[in-house]
Formats: sequence, structure tokens, C-alpha cells
Amino acid sequence: MNRVDIAWAIGKPAMGGPTALATRLRVYGRDRVPRTGGLVIAYNHFSWIDIPAFGWSSPRTVYFLAKAEAHAVPLAGAYLRLFGSSGVRRGESDREAVRRMRDVVLAGHALGIFAEGTRQRSGVLGPVQPGAAMAALQEDVPVVCAAIYGSHEWKPGTFRPVSIAYGEPLRFTNLPRNATGYREASAEIEAELRRLWEWLRDLHAAGRPRHAVPPRAPERLRAPVTLP
Repeated sequence: MNRVDIAWAIGKPAMGGPTALATRLRVYGRDRVPRTGGLVIAYNHFSWIDIPAFGWSSPRTVYFLAKAEAHAVPLAGAYLRLFGSSGVRRGESDREAVRRMRDVVLAGHALGIFAEGTRQRSGVLGPVQPGAAMAALQEDVPVVCAAIYGSHEWKPGTFRPVSIAYGEPLRFTNLPRNATGYREASAEIEAELRRLWEWLRDLHAAGRPRHAVPPRAPERLRAPVTLP
């Protein structure tokens, strides 16, 4: 257990537990996340509450990628780094961030990326950026998509319900490790996130049954990953 695992062991119940209660969080498909090995988890993002909600829902320590501006704030940056987060400059080439992303999955950790690159305040998914696909293709690791629904409406005092759905591990072994491959893989990630998000939307309309199972990924993309 390294220092990041220790920080998560303390921080997850301290921050994630109250978040789960305040959002009446329900998590579907958590067992689909491989427990070992390098992995990219691609999230959609609506609200600040997403971060502790995703952290609580994950069966693994997640090394989140965050915007460089957050890391530049003295106390906030130190806090993020304590939990294994690294910064990326949005809207420009950041070779150092790409190197850190690859190092995380190469070391066998789970890299968490907000796939759209920023919060979608409209409550609707935005276009997926190439970061998640790049890390997965370069190091040949699977991608698990995790969609959140309800956080765009959640505010202190309203306590609207929030749900998370994990997809099956995806593998892009037949795609080239270049811009073309990143575009194609990003399109597949975007389609999977949308499929999970729409499933959650319909699930909320149906009253959020506890034991529902998220939709399966297309067979051509399913990774041969051994789950516990």
C-alpha cells in the first residue's frame, strides 16, 4: 500500500460517505471494474459533487486527472496530489501530462479522466476529448466508461438522487496508435458513455430499481479481462 492508497483509505469514507448519503447514490455495474492492472476509467462530468461520488463508487484507488488551474492553488493542489491527482493544461498540447498518464497505467494503476475535458453545465453529455483513448492505446490497457446522472440537478437543500453506471471494459487493440486511432477510440468511448447515461436517465424515470444491470458493450469491443 502506497501513500495514495492510504490517503484514499482515509478520504473515501470521510468525503465519499457523506456524498453518498446526500445524493442517495446508487451504483450499478461496479463489479465490472477490473481489480488489478493498468486501466483507464472515462467519466462524464456535470458537477463538483461528481468527484467524491465517483470516488465512493470505485472499487479501486483512482489517480484522477484534473485541470492545471486546480493544481496551481496552493492548498487545493497539495490536497489533489495527496490523492494521486495530476494536472493537465486544457486546450493545448501537454506532453508532460501525457507522460504522467501513461506512467499511471504502466504502473498498474487506474487512471480517472473526465472524458469531455470540462464540466457540462447543461446536463447533457459533451464531445469526448482524446486523452482517455490516448492513454489506453499507448499502453494497451482497457477503458471502463462510468456515467453519472442526476448530479446536474443536485444542490444542497434539494438532494436530488444521483446514480452511476459502469460499463464493461473496452479494448481497442485493432486501432493504430496515432491521431486516427485516438479519434476512433474516442468516438467509441463517447458512444458507450451516452449509452450508459441514457440508460440511467430511463432508470430514473422508472424509479431507480436497485438491482438493474447496465447495458452490455458491443461484443467487438469487450476486453478479455478477468474479473474477481
